[in-house]
Amino acid sequence: MVPFASVVLITALVGIAAVLSNRLAEWLPVPAPALFLVGAAVASDIRPEWGKIPISAVEHVATVALAIILFDGGMQIGWRRFRSAAGAIVWIGVVGTLVTAAALALAAHLIFGLDWRISLLLGTALAPTDPAVVFSVLGRREISGRSGVLLQGESGANDPVGIALLIVLLGATTFSGGAVARAATEFGLQMLLGAAVGVAGGLGLLWFMRRVPLPAAGLYSLRVLMSALAIYGAATLAHGSGFLAVLVAGIVIGDQNAPYKADIARFHSALANLAEIVVFVLLGLTIQLAGPDGIGQGNAWLIGLVLALLLTMLIRPVLVGILLWKVRLTRGERGFVLWTGLKGAVPILLGTFIVHAGVPDSHRAYEIIFIVVAFSVIVQGGLVPTLARLLGVPLRVVDPEPWGVGVRFRHEPQELHRYRIAPSSAADGSTLADLHAREIWISLIIRNGRLVPTTPDTTLQANDEVLVTLPTPLPPAHITATFTTPIHP
Repeated sequence: MVPFASVVLITALVGIAAVLSNRLAEWLPVPAPALFLVGAAVASDIRPEWGKIPISAVEHVATVALAIILFDGGMQIGWRRFRSAAGAIVWIGVVGTLVTAAALALAAHLIFGLDWRISLLLGTALAPTDPAVVFSVLGRREISGRSGVLLQGESGANDPVGIALLIVLLGATTFSGGAVARAATEFGLQMLLGAAVGVAGGLGLLWFMRRVPLPAAGLYSLRVLMSALAIYGAATLAHGSGFLAVLVAGIVIGDQNAPYKADIARFHSALANLAEIVVFVLLGLTIQLAGPDGIGQGNAWLIGLVLALLLTMLIRPVLVGILLWKVRLTRGERGFVLWTGLKGAVPILLGTFIVHAGVPDSHRAYEIIFIVVAFSVIVQGGLVPTLARLLGVPLRVVDPEPWGVGVRFRHEPQELHRYRIAPSSAADGSTLADLHAREIWISLIIRNGRLVPTTPDTTLQANDEVLVTLPTPLPPAHITATFTTPIHP
């Protein structure tokens, strides 16, 4: 028992250090994922036995972690936010991933003379962006405006696209016209089946959450977690994209009311943070997959650095910039979106797929992926807050609110609704007496984390959170428009 207790103690201390590193990242210009990455790489160099993890175990753990991250990302987006930029998200999530992968493959082949197959696999592995890294880099800062929805939606949408494309490429033995047509058909079917299972699974899960009570409050979050993993498994067994399915399911339930919904959201946010830590620690520990000599040997580091620079400075700004040409964004928002295409968990997972498949030169490919992800997280991610200020992208600091006062109901309260007052909305600057004249009754106002007394002369301000009591079961459209942005518990 003593050796096992030592392992438990060391693991717990490492976990505490990983959690506290998020606090350290607020003071240093280095994102928290970079600390996990570098710390684990140094640990594996000091204790090489720590890095001797079976590739199949890394693949399985990273798969589950990514499914959790994507499901949480979908819940954070929600259907209403997704619908506001659905066309742009799908357009750059699918087409943007394909053209980025093609450009990276072309660069790897023409500049460094890599074989076409490994070049295509590298390009595909490095094309997707990562929602967990983007918002970890931002910390407590929330992106206002359309660029925030676009970034989060794109990074969620292009992960399943990149994964499905790589799986198709690994299964292809030749690249003749017929093979390309079959690969395109298989890729399209994976996307369609994944989306269909995600919609059906999300609607079924929502019904399950709302209609089937459980004996203990803690079981509600576990039920959603197990259901999300079941949706992933069902979609994968149906030869669809399981990752797309969990993302879509998360979007379907994201802004819908359900029992213990706030608790469920907090639980899955914590799990997604844990999954991010696990994946980046795995990347650092398994750098030995790059080969017996590890990082720094051969020219893999040079290839990775050049590809990272091309991707950041040329490929994404030009190709994705063209795709975003018709999307309504300010010049600053456009530049911010084009810069903030950060790499993270997906390249790690896809790198393990390449190694596990036994593709020639796969170990060097894994090292290249390590270099690109490290550059993206440390350099590109470290400059995100500064660039946002320079480009005038509005960032709102969201301070944690550890204290709460809640009221539980046996049945869903149809007359109560919670809103955040949007700037320049009808409620912004109105008094409670003005709203009472419209039969809108405010029972609670939270401003900057504090309660505000509710008197007829109390004036509402932008970003106030209010609890509204309505005389009718459902709010009419003009009442919702009064506040613009509804918040669902």
